[in-house]
Amino acid sequence: MKVLSTLGAIAVAGTLSFSALAQEDQYLEPAKQVATEINESAAQSQKTIDNIAGQIDSKLQQYKTLLKEIEGLEVYNGQLRKQISNQEQEMVDLNDAIDEVSVIERQITPLMINMIDGLEQFIALDMPFLSEERTDRITDLKALMEQANIAPSEKFRRVMEAFQIEMDYGRTIEAYAGLQPIDGEQVAVDFLRIGRTALLYQTRDQSRQGVWNKSTQQWEELDSSYRTQVTKGLRIAKKQLAPDLLMVPVAITD
Repeated sequence: MKVLSTLGAIAVAGTLSFSALAQEDQYLEPAKQVATEINESAAQSQKTIDNIAGQIDSKLQQYKTLLKEIEGLEVYNGQLRKQISNQEQEMVDLNDAIDEVSVIERQITPLMINMIDGLEQFIALDMPFLSEERTDRITDLKALMEQANIAPSEKFRRVMEAFQIEMDYGRTIEAYAGLQPIDGEQVAVDFLRIGRTALLYQTRDQSRQGVWNKSTQQWEELDSSYRTQVTKGLRIAKKQLAPDLLMVPVAITD
């Protein structure tokens, strides 16, 4: 009977134990559910925090990139400010130069006119070689000075070019064809210019030759003894002979 009573007591205790556990599970289940929800919410919050952290890192990187761009733009703007300052100074200098050019232009035009007049007088007093060509050059220069569409720099260049041509005549030898009055008739001749030292002519048949006398400003006929030398000089000027010594009359002027 004691054994049965004991077993009965154990059975009752076990029944009470299971009942207590059931009641405990009944009370813990909501807590577990809440804990689960809290954990899930915490995980979701962590994801949100991670996303926000990632966005912050991205924004921070963008911010740093923008700072570098701003720094570069500041350097570039500083350089532009220097360039603009230099350009403004260049504009001031250019305006000053334009004003100076206007003054120079007013001064150089009378100078060029005087140079042309002086060159015309020089040609009139010089030996009479290439008279038509040289006179036409002076006429062209005078006409050029009256043209408003030609820049003063171009006019000055043309005047200096004419002076250079006249200077070159003094150190070159030249042969050219032309007409020469002989015994009242215009005769075809070959002229020989040796710098500005001598100006001679010879008829095509080499029968007559003459020389310009600087002292008398007249043509003088030469005797036949100069025929060979004049012929030789003409051939040298035409590059038909190598340069050589020539014996020609030269007027001595005071």
